[in-house]
Parts: sequence; structure tokens; C-alpha cells
Amino acid sequence: MRLDRGAWDAVADALLSAAAPGEFLTVELAAESSQFVRCSGARVRQSGIVDDADLRVTLYLRGADGVRRATRTQTLCGEAATDRDRCTATLRALRAEVPQLPVDPFAELPAGAQTSVAETPGQLLRPDEAVEALLGPASDLDLAGLYAAGTMMRAVATSAGARHWFSTTSYTLDYSLYTDGQRALKGTLAGARWDAAAWQARLADGRSQLQALRRPAVRIGRGDHRAWLAPAAVADLVAMFSWDAVGEASLRQGVSPLRGLREGDRALSARFSLAEAFDGGHVPRFDDRGELAPARHDLIAQGRLVGTLVNARSAREYGLPCTGANAQESLRAAEVAPGSLDDRAVLGLLGNGLWLSNLHYLNWSDQPAGRITGMTRYACFEVRDGELVAPIETMRWDDSLFSLFGDALTDLSAAAVFVPETGSYGMRQPGGCRVPGMLVAAMRMTL
Repeated sequence: MRLDRGAWDAVADALLSAAAPGEFLTVELAAESSQFVRCSGARVRQSGIVDDADLRVTLYLRGADGVRRATRTQTLCGEAATDRDRCTATLRALRAEVPQLPVDPFAELPAGAQTSVAETPGQLLRPDEAVEALLGPASDLDLAGLYAAGTMMRAVATSAGARHWFSTTSYTLDYSLYTDGQRALKGTLAGARWDAAAWQARLADGRSQLQALRRPAVRIGRGDHRAWLAPAAVADLVAMFSWDAVGEASLRQGVSPLRGLREGDRALSARFSLAEAFDGGHVPRFDDRGELAPARHDLIAQGRLVGTLVNARSAREYGLPCTGANAQESLRAAEVAPGSLDDRAVLGLLGNGLWLSNLHYLNWSDQPAGRITGMTRYACFEVRDGELVAPIETMRWDDSLFSLFGDALTDLSAAAVFVPETGSYGMRQPGGCRVPGMLVAAMRMTL
């Protein structure tokens, strides 16, 4: 079953037309038609095609004492009569449930009648040619990873008249290459069209790095180290801004580490700018209530906090305009402004220090102070005199975003790359971020 826009409209219309006086509905769709190929040892371990569609229905009931709301999710099968019966049963269950719930003082009824249609076509490998295209060029390597390709669909309709449809046809390849000693380097490849030449180039670069990974590992000392963070590592750091940092609610409630930026007590580097930019077409602009986010929304400009993510709930609670943020007020299409460094000159500019490809297991160690902890991971090297010397043993690090994106930030690369979202737990997730690599004068290693 592959749900198209016409089938979605029929389901949404059936539900919205059934709303009684005092009832308001939002209807959300998350669907995909995807091929998955999981491999290890450069051999296929699992392969198949998945068609899936989940419908999430929220019923708002307005009474004299306020608004109550309840939500249920069901799976669509693509057979019109069966789906219609399931929708009727879902609405009936919500009507029985919602009067029993307490009033939600910050519930915002669906409002606005914006509409949008965004469809990004793709030219992907046929399912019968995917395995050879992926594994043929890597037959001499110990490769493990997951290839996911197909069409992802998201949609929202509300009883206020909002109606949005988003679909993107794309692939992601999340892979690792291993040495005989089980050291690994990690990479991702993504796009709307399969690029065989790009895959060959990634594998050639991987073979070169594997040679360096085979050298005996060195243990580096604790303390501050000059470091180059590759784009994937920068993406890991930027993801922390989604953990109660750039949302208006987290700032108002005092948990955001960026509160000092708003109050003027802290500062980030003038080289650092962060925005949400939806022009890449990787993720829908609308939220779960049918509100459209700006095509571009600046959050940090040259080190200054100039905007936050505000969802409808926060907008009502704090009396602010809604920016179409999601329920978590987290980043969906992050973009970090590039700098001036030439990627080819990075090792020479680093001189002596660390080359970090990936970071892992990140968490706040002191959230109000903006301190983050994590581990080095995969192909991370010691650099001496501008040359890769040896891989480093895994280290824990603990540092402040006010240092990494502040005083210690030397520069960023002139080229930014797209780091895709590769999550597929339950369903493929659209999106990703566009980030450069960055050179920092000091990154603190702890053990």
C-alpha cells in the first residue's frame, strides 16, 4: 500500500466533516514507501520493502470551562472502506475519552487556513539493482550499514481549514568501514538521486583512512587540545541545541543554557550563526497543528541570540507570535553559517592537535552552564606537524558550548555539507542539518 495525496485527502475530509459543534480536529499523516537493505561484512543481512501509514487524530472539545483534548493514532491499510471504518471508530473513542480529561489551560484550538503542497521528486536505484550498486564497489571492504530509500510523506489537515502535504523521494546510506582489528570509520551518503561516482569516491577516501586506522592507537593526555571537528561531529554538537536550548519555553522556564545570551551575561563567537532553513526541501515546514514556519528563521546571528522556536502552546502561554515550531520546540532544519577555511588546508592549519570525525553519547553535564559531555568515536586521530600520526583511544570530553562555539572557535570551513537524519525507528525520519567543519583552539578531554 502506498498512500497518495488523493487517498489522504479522502481520509482527512471524512474525519473533518464528522466534527460536531464544539469539536475541533487536527489530523496528521506520517507515511512511507521504502526499501531497506541492511548489510554487514559487505553482505546483505536483511532486505525488504516497507509500506506504512500512521494517522494521528487529536480532538479538541471546547466547553464553558475551557478546552479539553485527546489524541489517538491508528494505522491505515490503503483500503478505503476499512480505513473509513477505522477512522469512525477512532473518532468515537476520542469522543468517549475527552470529556473525562481535565481542562488544558494552554491548549490552543486549531486556527488559520494556510495550505501548502511540497513534493521533491527523486531518481533512485531500482530495488533489484540496489544490492549490487551498494556492495559491488565495496567487495574488498568490511562494510556494515543501512541503505534506506523511497518516498516519505507527511500531511496535516485541521477543522480550521489548514491543509498541507509534503513528500520527498530520497535515500540515505549510513555506513561504517572496519579494520581487521575492528576499528571503524563512519560515513553517510544521501540525496534525491543515486550518485555512483560519489559512492566510489567515499570508498576510496575510506580505504585511505583505514590505512591510518591500522596504526597502533595512542592515548592522549587529559586537558585542552587543539582540534578539528569534521561536519558530522559539528552536527552532533548542533543537535544539543534541540535539547531545551533554543525553545522559548526552555528559556522562560530557566533551563536553557542560552538564557545568559538573552540577558547579556554570556556571548558566543561572532563567527557562529545558527538558523532554521527549510529551502532544501528535506523536511516539512508545517507543524502538527498546520502552522507554517518561516522559510528561514535566524536564531543566533554572529554570536547573538536573535530568535527562538515558539510553538502554539508557548505562544499562548507567553503572549508571543507562533513560529510554527514543533511540540518540542526543537530544530528540524538546522543550518550553521560557513566560515573561510579551505578543507584541503585543515591539517596544516591544525598543526598539532586532534582530528575528530564523530562525537557520540552527548548529553548535558551542566545544562544551565551550557556544559556538554560525550565521547570521541570512530576515526579520530592525533595530528602532528600537519600529518595524521595515529588513531587515538576513545576519550571522554567535557566542554562548554560557550567555549566551543565561543572563545575557542577559530574558524569554520568555507563549505557546508548536508548531514542527513538517518533514524528509522518506527519509520524513516526526514530532515538533517547543513553544517561546516570547525577548528577550535581548545577542546577539553577528561579521561
